[in-house]
Amino acid sequence: MQDDQEHNRLTDNGASICNGTEILLQAFNWESHKHDWWKNLESKVPDIGKSGITSAWLPPATHSCAPEGYLPQNIYSLSSKYGSEDQLKGLLEKMKQCKVRPMADIVINHRVGTTQGHGGMYNRYDGIPLSWDEHAVTSCTGGLGNRSTGDNFNGVSNIDHSQPFVRKDITAWLQWLRNTVGFQDFRFDFARGYAAKYVKEYIEVAKPIFSVGEFWDSCNYNGDGLDYNQDSHRQRIINWINGTGQLSTAFDFTTKGILQEAVKGQLSRLRDPQGKPPGVVGWWPSRAVTFLDNHDTGSTQAHWPFPSNHIMEGYAYILTHPGIPSVFYDHLYDRGDSIHDQIVKLIHLRKQKDIHSRSSIKILEAQPNLYAAIIGDEVCMKIGDGSWCPDKREWTLATSGQRYAVWHK
Repeated sequence: MQDDQEHNRLTDNGASICNGTEILLQAFNWESHKHDWWKNLESKVPDIGKSGITSAWLPPATHSCAPEGYLPQNIYSLSSKYGSEDQLKGLLEKMKQCKVRPMADIVINHRVGTTQGHGGMYNRYDGIPLSWDEHAVTSCTGGLGNRSTGDNFNGVSNIDHSQPFVRKDITAWLQWLRNTVGFQDFRFDFARGYAAKYVKEYIEVAKPIFSVGEFWDSCNYNGDGLDYNQDSHRQRIINWINGTGQLSTAFDFTTKGILQEAVKGQLSRLRDPQGKPPGVVGWWPSRAVTFLDNHDTGSTQAHWPFPSNHIMEGYAYILTHPGIPSVFYDHLYDRGDSIHDQIVKLIHLRKQKDIHSRSSIKILEAQPNLYAAIIGDEVCMKIGDGSWCPDKREWTLATSGQRYAVWHK
């Protein structure tokens, strides 16, 4: 468990800590590589900025052996299935004009080799910038390096971050993304695959403004479904954050898992035994990036999707609560104007009433079909059925929709 009493600050090494008012957008889905994506996004940047989003997570921008970008090879090439280098630079310039920070997807757990080496496996990187031999690959995935410091990503060579030459080269690449290409924020893919201390080192040197890690492992289940108590799950995420020297946030997979069960008639799950929100956001809100779906859990992969008929209840929760909320592209742009406008209205209300990652929360109701809370003394919200509302002499309805309502003072 982690208390969240620290104030906004800069670390001694100069790496920025988020100020708590960030609102993220995952600006792609699993099929985006098919749709001239950099040009498509550039046309939407003015709306993204006007919506109040501060940072847009872009798909992997470098050369990959898979069109989605998650099997990198020549990581200094900015030509990808999402578009050309010039189109990417045009997008980044438009984001700068609209004051939306670009977030790079940092895929450094694994890399596809160019040449067969030890054991007849493709575990050498010859003839391209950033050439490595088999010692850059962990011994458990066919290389001559050390054992992995995390979990294996199967089917491809995993990078051995314990090697000083590997870390030196990765650090130089991250500095290039940050200072030359123009990415300001980082999202660390498959953060379970290597020790968090290396993320700390990379952040300290490359100095992104904001960082978030994808530390995703399974929630706790029993024969009847999701356990009520997910403390060990959120503790594992918190342990990873601590391992980064507290320099990175992490996606709050605990909250996602609980929230998507709660909205189906188990809203009592949204209060833990201590009376707090039950995810990472309940223990360490300034490091919890809350979200409903991403390119893996939703989109066409749909590995663990949020129930589509409860999307706005989910956004009414994460966009009014502490933590750092993240909106999914599909929800903002592919569900129609009504959903887009409802999400934007919640974002604007969050900003107007100064709800931030460390805002106070008082949970008023947590019944199977009703959840209600007061956040930061200025906002009251409910999700679920029924006619519940706060004292009308004190509160004014700000926005509402199917199975949710939000009030303000």
